Amino acid sequence: MKLYNYVGPQEIADAVSSIAPGFAVLSPAALMQWLKDDRQHADGDGHVIATFVVDRHGTLRVADRCSEHVACAGGQPVLSAGEITFQVGRHEVQIHAVTNQSTGYCPEPASWPQVAAAIGKAGLPAPAGFHVNFLFRKCSQCHALNLIKENVFVCAMCDARLPAEWNLA
Repeated sequence: MKLYNYVGPQEIADAVSSIAPGFAVLSPAALMQWLKDDRQHADGDGHVIATFVVDRHGTLRVADRCSEHVACAGGQPVLSAGEITFQVGRHEVQIHAVTNQSTGYCPEPASWPQVAAAIGKAGLPAPAGFHVNFLFRKCSQCHALNLIKENVFVCAMCDARLPAEWNLA
């Protein structure tokens, strides 16, 4: 299993270094309690979007959507990271959608099996895969982090060609 190190700005990692890691989701009941205790409010459709990481032990950790992934991970490497959308009912919670949208860790879509396993470990059924797969590349010319759009592997900052393979190690 591949571990992803934090690749975002160091000043963000430094600013959140004293924040406790995200909530470890070990059961649906515990997740419901976190949603209540953390005052997470569902939108009109019953959705709550949260930041998530899968820590090196395969545990799903969640934090408020406005949280940094590096804070949710306690500054540690992760097996995956992104955003997770919960469908919250009166007495139950389900996973509605999951993405690998994390510019702090830039996990590959291939990290899905670790996410599915962590969701299962939490006692929840996992979706079939990421709702949206994000691809990230670092420019070898200007070192900018790029989010690949429409399968165009060209740096948004300097127009240099970007590699086809993930290169944010």
